[in-house]
Amino acid sequence: MGTGAHEVARQSRASEEADADVDTCAGARGAHEGILRRQSARESSARTYARALPIVPVRARGLTIEGADGRRYLDCLSGAGTLALGHNHPVVLEAIRKVLDSGAPLHVLDLATPVKDAFITELFRTLPPGLADHARVQFCGPAGTDAVEAAFKLVRAATGRTGVLAFTGAYHGMTAGSLSASGHATDVRVARLPFPQDYRCPFGMGGDQGAELAARWTESVLDDTKSGVPLPAGMILEPVQGEGGVIPAPDAWLRRMRRITESRSIPLIADEIQTGVGRTGTFWAVEHSGVTPDVMVLSKAIGGSLPLAVVVYRDDLDVWEPGAHAGTFRGNQLAMAAGTATLKYVSEHGLAERAATLGARMLSQLRQLAAEFPIVGDVRGRGLMIGVELVEPGAERSTGPAADSADGDRDTDPEVFPRPADGGPCPAAPELAAAVQQECLRRGLIVELGGRRAGVVRLLPPLTISDEQAAAVLDRLADAVAAVARGRTDSGIPHARHSAHAERAG
Repeated sequence: MGTGAHEVARQSRASEEADADVDTCAGARGAHEGILRRQSARESSARTYARALPIVPVRARGLTIEGADGRRYLDCLSGAGTLALGHNHPVVLEAIRKVLDSGAPLHVLDLATPVKDAFITELFRTLPPGLADHARVQFCGPAGTDAVEAAFKLVRAATGRTGVLAFTGAYHGMTAGSLSASGHATDVRVARLPFPQDYRCPFGMGGDQGAELAARWTESVLDDTKSGVPLPAGMILEPVQGEGGVIPAPDAWLRRMRRITESRSIPLIADEIQTGVGRTGTFWAVEHSGVTPDVMVLSKAIGGSLPLAVVVYRDDLDVWEPGAHAGTFRGNQLAMAAGTATLKYVSEHGLAERAATLGARMLSQLRQLAAEFPIVGDVRGRGLMIGVELVEPGAERSTGPAADSADGDRDTDPEVFPRPADGGPCPAAPELAAAVQQECLRRGLIVELGGRRAGVVRLLPPLTISDEQAAAVLDRLADAVAAVARGRTDSGIPHARHSAHAERAG
């Protein structure tokens, strides 16, 4: 065969391969779209993430997800913080395989097993000083909300009281009791207290002054015999509010809450479901303040990507009768094995310290967005739990104590409530936040929304994220914010724009 014939044959094969690639891509897109159509037709209207993130994951490793359509994404949702080591980490897979290959039972209710014993031993090794030596652990149903329910039942049984103190902006789960303690509850059965924050301070102050006023309010509610709030069974709080908009509790305020509850014999419940296992830069977020709670509710990352939830509490609170709280799936052996591997890996590889260092660097770089783009109202977080709040910069700023209102109290007396030095927060912009989320997705970056009116873009990358991956995440997010900022109309409605960067990310 001559040279010309060889070239013709080569071009023919290349053409056939290209056609096959096109057919494969078209088939992948068709399968992807078909699965999404069937999901929409058959699944509950209560589904959430799937609405804003129309992807069909088929493979994943570390930070990366590959969809059924062949696109690749950087996953900064991480199972809502569940995946401390990212997707399918080798030590997690090995732990699961070891249990499967051993022939051990996978379902054991609450019977003792070597797998459970190893998990409890490793968990207790990580607990804050002052709790591990005097602790009990209760395995619950496999979701964090059940651990919250168990914690409420526990402190009520131990104190003989019924009320619970919770905070504005909180999120503790979706079952009845935990929902009632969350910030978006409509059937309120708890006393609600102000949670301190700088950008949308409920007192219009922020900083140390705002935290001091929040603490004084708490003391007043508890000590005023006419407050309408009897001595409660417990107080529950998140060291960093996640769904509330990534709002870290000030360390001094958290220590104040510990003193307030301890002096009044009120058990303090720390909800570490999302903040635990190194996420905020210490193994447990309460360690930033040096506080030792009476009760900790744990889930998400402790199961190493599989369902697991526990309550850890002081042994003197252990007044339960047998069966007072139970759950058919509280003996999840695979989750315990995966959890043990995860806890060990985070500890032995210093991932909490790594989260603190990398998180501080990412926050610093993201705060440059606030200086460059007026639609970025605030950047905040702790460790690798980061939030970027989107706002309407052209609207009148809120200057009154109603920090979460859209327009504030414009008639507030400035001599009584001084105007904040920076003019106060701009109104939340959920439409802009949703637009940024979609622009991120177009660029191959998965982020979540939270906060007041879902105006906060949230980053929860795995603790194993590399410097190079972190830079890619920040580049894509900055590009998305810039696209939305450029595309805003006079009415504030963003236009979605596509970019060459989006093509490269796919």
